[in-house]
Amino acid sequence: MKTYNDFMNVNQSESDRLDFIKQAISEHKASEPYRIAVIAEEYFRKQNVTIREYEKFLYTLEGRAVHDNFSPNFKIASGFFKRFITQENSFLLGNGVKWMNPETAGRLGTKKKSFDSQLQILGEKALIEGVAFGFFNKDHIEVFPLTEFVPLIDEEDGTLKAGIRFWQIAPNKPVRATLYELDGYTEFIWNEKDRNGDQIESNGRILNGKRSYQVIVRHTEIDGDEISPYSNYDGFPIVPLWANKERQSELIGLREQIDCYDLIKSGFANNVDDASIIYWLINGAMGMDDIDAVKFLDRVKTVHAVITDEETATAEPRTIDYPFAARDALLTRLERDLYKDAMAVDTDKIASGGAVTATQIMASYTDLNLKTDGFDYECVSFINEILELAGINDEPTFDRSYIVNTSEMITNVIQASPYLGEEYTVKKLLSILGDIDQTEQILNSLDTESLSRMVNQIRTTESDMDNR
Repeated sequence: MKTYNDFMNVNQSESDRLDFIKQAISEHKASEPYRIAVIAEEYFRKQNVTIREYEKFLYTLEGRAVHDNFSPNFKIASGFFKRFITQENSFLLGNGVKWMNPETAGRLGTKKKSFDSQLQILGEKALIEGVAFGFFNKDHIEVFPLTEFVPLIDEEDGTLKAGIRFWQIAPNKPVRATLYELDGYTEFIWNEKDRNGDQIESNGRILNGKRSYQVIVRHTEIDGDEISPYSNYDGFPIVPLWANKERQSELIGLREQIDCYDLIKSGFANNVDDASIIYWLINGAMGMDDIDAVKFLDRVKTVHAVITDEETATAEPRTIDYPFAARDALLTRLERDLYKDAMAVDTDKIASGGAVTATQIMASYTDLNLKTDGFDYECVSFINEILELAGINDEPTFDRSYIVNTSEMITNVIQASPYLGEEYTVKKLLSILGDIDQTEQILNSLDTESLSRMVNQIRTTESDMDNR
């Protein structure tokens, strides 16, 4: 794996820099973190790598293995990994970042790429691959996944001081790479093709020379717009966001259980397909050979009747019964263990529990809360580094997304309304019902007497419901 120190020891000639970048990308693709990241992305897309490569074989009398092209071979991939990642990411980042200064969000994002939306994308990639990188690009964040970015770490202090982003939209298209350094970035290209499709510049070339990260435009009445000399940030503008303190993909520790579940479920489907086959047991017809048996089946399919000699031959249809109970029980056990080991919330259990109290709901979130605490710390650390680059003094916090018992929350607010006041009670009720944007409009349209009548009406309705 190439480091920042290796890069600093490279001769700064164009050919040497090109060779270094090619080697760095090649070594990165051969590394263990990259390999795991690629596999994790496949699982997130519900493409189970293990069962996709699973093949069924038959063995001859000589012990030679041949592909089984006759029996069914379903390859059913589950969506556990996608569900776990989406749940954790949305649980923490789904409501966006809360700022002390409302203007902070606008300084960190644009309408097309808001900070909250980019942070959600970044968080998802980090959880899948173990780490993702956020590039603070003047007024917004760009997301670089590990599968497209080579981090060049300083061997002395372990910080990220340079990196290479690479991509290729198709195998027959050019390879592009951008080298990011402390004082700017340089763009490279390999394997270009001319109009006839012939390859040129096989050794690569610099597409665009080094440019600084920021351009400052000054406007005066006399000279109009004037571009100032390029400038850079006080630090390296690419910041890593880690998934957890172990700095590894969330797939680690879950893959084997997911494989086991998918293989058993696929085998389950294969057995059901096998069991649907009907075969005939023919007694007293020893003179029949294979050709006669085929003719017999053809006649059954054609006329749906079987004619035999009552004294000497009988024909009975049979099916195969497979033991399903043990597999079904194992699938149920694996699913329960997957949720437990992933520290995720099984919403089906909450939904099937009838009238679940708020305390029960919060208790079901205990493991997810504990797990998300670590991800929360990593996100705050990432954001603080971005704030430092942007020269912003603020503090980020998050509101986690819970399933709530709306009826119970309304009841609690109404019971406390004598101590909260009518105005606060209406605001709180509207926030629970999801109509917080209408708060000012409703309050302006109601006088004090109307507010009192509204609250008293809600209390009366709630009391009547309790008496029933």
